[in-house]
Amino acid sequence: MAKKVKLGLIGCGGIMHMHMHQLDPVKAATVVGLADPSDTMIDHLAGRFPRLHDLPRFADYRDLIKNVDMDGVIIASPHTLHYQQIMTCLGEGLHVLAEKPMVCSTAHAKSVIRKVKRTGRILMLSYQRHHLPAFRYARELIADGKIGKVTFVQGLQAQGWLRGTTGTWRQNPALSGGGQLNDSASHLIDIILWVTGLVPDTVYAAINNRGTKVDILSGVTARFKGGAIASLAVVGDAPNWWEDITFYGDQGALYVRDNRLTMQTFPPKPKTVDLTDRRRYRGDVDKNFVDSILGRDEPQTPPIWGLRVIQLTEAAWESARTGKPAKVKR
Repeated sequence: MAKKVKLGLIGCGGIMHMHMHQLDPVKAATVVGLADPSDTMIDHLAGRFPRLHDLPRFADYRDLIKNVDMDGVIIASPHTLHYQQIMTCLGEGLHVLAEKPMVCSTAHAKSVIRKVKRTGRILMLSYQRHHLPAFRYARELIADGKIGKVTFVQGLQAQGWLRGTTGTWRQNPALSGGGQLNDSASHLIDIILWVTGLVPDTVYAAINNRGTKVDILSGVTARFKGGAIASLAVVGDAPNWWEDITFYGDQGALYVRDNRLTMQTFPPKPKTVDLTDRRRYRGDVDKNFVDSILGRDEPQTPPIWGLRVIQLTEAAWESARTGKPAKVKR
């Protein structure tokens, strides 16, 4: 019989339902224990996925590690808890799939990466867009020079974040580490950096907390090594979800709208091509995590992307605080 990867779940709130949904068809994975300080959260998750009903459950993730034999864990706890949980799990020889953001400071990100190198364990991040065809194909096209040298990136992410997170830990800086820029927009920053391979150098940002303790509206301009510029708008008080991303090069442009990829080229032969259905990639972060543990695949979301995202995010926070451009910490 093929080896089963035994996984523990740390944090059983809403996003863990997505992970369980993706794990359900992965026959090589089995969940063996649950940890969450809220019995209600565990009951809700087990109510939706009955195979979790009789598993051992713990209020403290350290008791899960101590009492249950596991190969790895999935961490979906509040953001500021990630660092200690990741470090502890890696130190116990466990592989880790962590929700975004990986951690909430550049210093912690570097510490985590050093720990990964020392332990030889796998650490992956739940940046699902690395598995979406539109972004994977865009990355390949840019790497192949199909739009020439990237000169400008435009990104907009809008959602009802302010109203949707009122009264939750996401608006408590002690647990969230920040607002939408450190939450949903972590995906936006990650995918722009991953698709282009650009390295940010200087960031200028304006932020409005809209009367809360965390960032709600953010306008971020980043200058990259080599001269490219990115303009990012993060709107945390929109009627509903909307996102669009454009990659401009000196030979063309790529547009990602609602997971559709379009390419345009310059005159004398201007052309617009819908590339959405030209490529397929089947998979997700949870399957990739299990396959990577078994040696069947390579991690598609390694911790370097957690470092790069928090480097840019921290620079944006510093710039907004000082009213001046901020250098990205290395």
